Amino acid sequence: MKAKNVFAALVAVVMMSVGSLSFAGDLTSEFVTEAVAAVNVNEASAETMAETLVGVGISRAQAIVDYREQHGNFFSAEELTAVKGIGQSTVDKNASRIMVK
Repeated sequence: MKAKNVFAALVAVVMMSVGSLSFAGDLTSEFVTEAVAAVNVNEASAETMAETLVGVGISRAQAIVDYREQHGNFFSAEELTAVKGIGQSTVDKNASRIMVK
């Protein structure tokens, strides 16, 4: 009789462990963040910026390069709003992607 109880308890522990492992896997996938590529807007080409920045196509990226060539390097991401076609919402969406060095 004791062997059946021990076996039942062992099965119960294994079942709870398997359930916990799958639940832990679900939690892990929720908290894993995507690695985001960043671009230095003071050095990158228009093509690189267009590929990296969300909502920035080749023409806006070229406008960033042209502005940089005329006015010098950017000292903050917010300065990009001086470029025609780049608004604060674009800067906010790309905050983790924009580097100024």
